[in-house]
Amino acid sequence: MATQAVDTTPDGAPSQTPDAVVVRFAGDSGDGMQLTGGQFTLSTALAGNDLATFPDFPAEIRAPQGTLFGVSAFQINFGSRQISTAGDAPDVLVAMNPAALKVNLPALKPGGLIIADTGEFTKRNLDKAKYETSPLEDGSLAKYDVLAFDISALTIEAVKPFGLGNKDALRSKNMWTLGLALWMFDRPREPIQEWLKAKFKNKPEIADANIAALNAGHAYGETAELAGPLKQVHIPAMPSEPGLYRTITGAEAVSLGLVAGAQLAELPMFFGGYPITPASAILHHLARMKEYGVTTFQAEDEIAAICAAIGASYAGSLGVTSSSGPGIALKGEAMGLAIITELPLVIVNSQRGGPSTGLPTKTEQSDLYQAIYGRNGDAPMPVIAASSPADAFECAIEACRIAVEYMTPVMLLTDGYIANAAEPWKVPDPSSFASFPAKFLTEKNGPDGTLLTYKRDEKGARPWIKPGTPDLMHRIGGIEKDSLSGNISYDPANHQAMTNARKAKVDGIANDVPAQGCCLGEPGAKLAVVGWGSTYGPIHRAVTVAREKGQDVAHVHFRHVWPMPANTGDLLRSFDKILVPEMNTGQFKTVLRDQLLVDAQPLTKTSGQPFYVHELTAAIEEALS
Repeated sequence: MATQAVDTTPDGAPSQTPDAVVVRFAGDSGDGMQLTGGQFTLSTALAGNDLATFPDFPAEIRAPQGTLFGVSAFQINFGSRQISTAGDAPDVLVAMNPAALKVNLPALKPGGLIIADTGEFTKRNLDKAKYETSPLEDGSLAKYDVLAFDISALTIEAVKPFGLGNKDALRSKNMWTLGLALWMFDRPREPIQEWLKAKFKNKPEIADANIAALNAGHAYGETAELAGPLKQVHIPAMPSEPGLYRTITGAEAVSLGLVAGAQLAELPMFFGGYPITPASAILHHLARMKEYGVTTFQAEDEIAAICAAIGASYAGSLGVTSSSGPGIALKGEAMGLAIITELPLVIVNSQRGGPSTGLPTKTEQSDLYQAIYGRNGDAPMPVIAASSPADAFECAIEACRIAVEYMTPVMLLTDGYIANAAEPWKVPDPSSFASFPAKFLTEKNGPDGTLLTYKRDEKGARPWIKPGTPDLMHRIGGIEKDSLSGNISYDPANHQAMTNARKAKVDGIANDVPAQGCCLGEPGAKLAVVGWGSTYGPIHRAVTVAREKGQDVAHVHFRHVWPMPANTGDLLRSFDKILVPEMNTGQFKTVLRDQLLVDAQPLTKTSGQPFYVHELTAAIEEALS
């Protein structure tokens, strides 16, 4: 069976005792593959394995059934060692119909296991998937282990006692499949059973039917006398530090981090948003957190959403807004308003494939130029990038801190992969985070009892004044203001001074963030693989493999993308070569060349899919050859 040799040693030799397994569930977009994968993830986390997931679903809410472009997939990589990516190639592919098999088969490892539902391999479905003959019968799958049986019929039989029609009965097919997967990898069923009871507490017959399907799939693995590929594999738990753990997606982590940041700033939080994939989940999560001083507002459009958040910041709340690339473009002018008024604001950009509306459900890192430069005029804004779902929590707190302490909007970059993927997260001790209480001006701050709206502190931040504070009536707005009084000014010298002051304030953040270091390796290595954002996982794994081979390579990863930490130039100039993998056409590479005059070389990908480890290991080999 493929899962008996699912991993390889650094020299490429197969390991007979797998320390990691990659499973992909694939089916029609109505087959519940995301739910199946999510519940398998839950059981895997409870078993103590490290894991990383990759949900991959179509852009259409409900694509035509059985079509190639309607395939939904969920991949999970789990093991007894540290897992940093969702895996390059699946060891096990669960294909619920011909289209799912055709779309996902090229990714499967040679010798991998295919579990297929023969009940769906009808002439009609084969035609939709553009198969002339059934691949289960024509010998085209000879290089794989194939386990094909009628999951549909077995599911109908399992739920027959509950009086469901065939259509309703087949909705439990994903639970039957999940039961089989739980048996294959020695996972408990009880947490899933309890989840089903809670989810369908008002429809107990549906809960019971799904539980019956789950149990039937598990029993099939236990009792079927199969001489072929189906065997049970136990993946031991990964050693981990004591503590409270949970699985978390990037959208959940951002939401929790924003709430924590507002609490650390001792401010109420106002979130103004507009639905857009893949950013909508942040609004959904925050709407459930009213007890933590969170107000959520679904605006009529992207511009209204950010303008409402700016108004909330003017009134003394921490304003937050969120979108994806197309919506961020619409928010551009209002970002300039937040910059010139110098109000704290957090803008979350969950990047997706572009341009225009692009690939709504696919991942990309192509909004970096937009984040750093994408506004009219000289409009500097700090930019922070999360490297993983769990990392998004701390990044959100850091974005809140910088926004409040420097009186500036801050952009936090995630992407579709981070937003939707999940990984284990050790819930941190709240007392481990330093607070940064917001300070509001309560009395006049100028000579002779005057109010100086733009008088700056040691960080370059202007005072924050709540409207209605006695004797502190003031004016801010989109037209340039006097560098002290805040009165409207068209004076050329004043505009130069204000432009310089806003730039100096943001540039100064470079001295207020941790020095940039190496995640792996040491300064001065022959090669540095430099990344930002969600490329962290595949880069980290590829550099780990390279270093196990004795190659002199280091991994440098940036959280503070703009401005970069003050020591960045010295660090990067210490390496002989610099390779920058990113899911765009080379944007961060250009920033590094422009700002630091280093010979950074690009490795780019814009397929809507994350980097594979083997792509990076090959690039490292080539760079060092």
